[in-house]
Amino acid sequence: MNIANAFEAVINHPSADVSHTPEEAIVSRRSVRGFLPDPVPMELVRHILEVSARAPSGTNMQPWQGHVMVGAKLKALCDAVRDAHFNSPEGHEKEYKYYPDAFFEPYLGRRRKVGLDLYKLAGVAKGDTAKMREQSGRNYLFFDAPVGMMFTIDKRLEIGSWLDYGMFLQNIMTIARQYGLHTCPQAAWPTYHTVIKQQLGIADDQTVVCGIALGYEDTSLVENTLRTEREPVDGFMTFHTD
Repeated sequence: MNIANAFEAVINHPSADVSHTPEEAIVSRRSVRGFLPDPVPMELVRHILEVSARAPSGTNMQPWQGHVMVGAKLKALCDAVRDAHFNSPEGHEKEYKYYPDAFFEPYLGRRRKVGLDLYKLAGVAKGDTAKMREQSGRNYLFFDAPVGMMFTIDKRLEIGSWLDYGMFLQNIMTIARQYGLHTCPQAAWPTYHTVIKQQLGIADDQTVVCGIALGYEDTSLVENTLRTEREPVDGFMTFHTD
């Protein structure tokens, strides 16, 4: 399938949810936690990554590296990580800190709200650790997406390159919306970086940054009705206009 046919096939898919402008793509982007099994043409995945790599980076270092998985390789990775998650979680932790040791306001309240809202939709009662673990374990299926991506960065690079990396990842999620696709960025994966590196042949000089699920949204799942709130501009910006 050539690239033009791949575009047409995706956009005309009955579950495609196409954003027609950059603003619409940004506003409609959200973390989808359930995907249809329908395949996404690899030509389109490659195109999305090629365009996303136009993200800015300090002195054009382009610090992003990654892996795209479908089919048997995707299943093998998911099986291995889910085995660790459910059967031997001890001793697994991220190579970097995503969150502070102790949460504080306003971040604590925002974190609690989105967690409670999601678990309520998913039918997970407060304190039900077994169901919470099962729900979190869906991360390690890429939420059933047909395409899973794993991203790494050279351990020798500094925080500026991580900022650049975020712009690259945002591009992937935004451009996917142009073709009616949805994504879920996943910070859960790096906890099992030793398993991931073994499965994908990743050198130890790389840090696993995150995973991204890519595919068509399964609109039948109640978890996908979640809509998160955003702070109004005046809540996070000070305007000096005099």
